[in-house]
Amino acid sequence: MEGKAQALKGKMKQAAGDLTDNERMKNEGIADEAAGDTQDAIGRGRRKAGEFIEDIGEKIKK
Repeated sequence: MEGKAQALKGKMKQAAGDLTDNERMKNEGIADEAAGDTQDAIGRGRRKAGEFIEDIGEKIKK
């Protein structure tokens, strides 16, 4: 969830940078969005890995 919030914050910064013609703010927004998307992808990967390990554990118990 934190990744999505950071990505949204980045999009808002980009929009604010566009409106105010502030290139630095726009670039910070792009970086924040990318960091948020990366964090979100890592979280999804961790969840999938955890589910995979649980599935293996259940199969071993049988």
